[in-house]
Amino acid sequence: MAKDATQIIKKPTRTDLPNAIELPEGDNNKYTTFALAIMQLPKIDFRDPEQLKNRVIEYFALCAEHDMKPGVAAVGLAIGLDRRRLWEINTDQDYQANIPIECKRIIKNVYTSLDVLWESYMQNGKVNPVSGIFLGKNNFGYKDQQEYVVTPNQMGE
Repeated sequence: MAKDATQIIKKPTRTDLPNAIELPEGDNNKYTTFALAIMQLPKIDFRDPEQLKNRVIEYFALCAEHDMKPGVAAVGLAIGLDRRRLWEINTDQDYQANIPIECKRIIKNVYTSLDVLWESYMQNGKVNPVSGIFLGKNNFGYKDQQEYVVTPNQMGE
């Protein structure tokens, strides 16, 4: 009986992190390369509507080029604003009152686009549900909330 030349080599299971998700080979490189590409973008004046609009287009093009899902923190890095500042602008908080209205409109449009993408990913099973719920609550203001309406008993004594 001839010995089969094919040999299956099983990867050892990690015992130190039994619930850890191991990424396929090359994924860390993909994610790191994407973050590096965003970090290396030249700084822009996010108060200049033309520069802001061009950077947003450049960011979404980078996402497509790297086959990455767009995200709030990543777009913030691309335009030079922390994700919390983006939230403040999106929710009309006064913190960023010195940003021109046109720039606020662009940022709100980007935020809405990210919300639409997130919703599409969730509806089509493209995001782990637990991660998706976390992102929806933290980035887009969604809530798990139940309301109870209590009415007093109107029956006579």
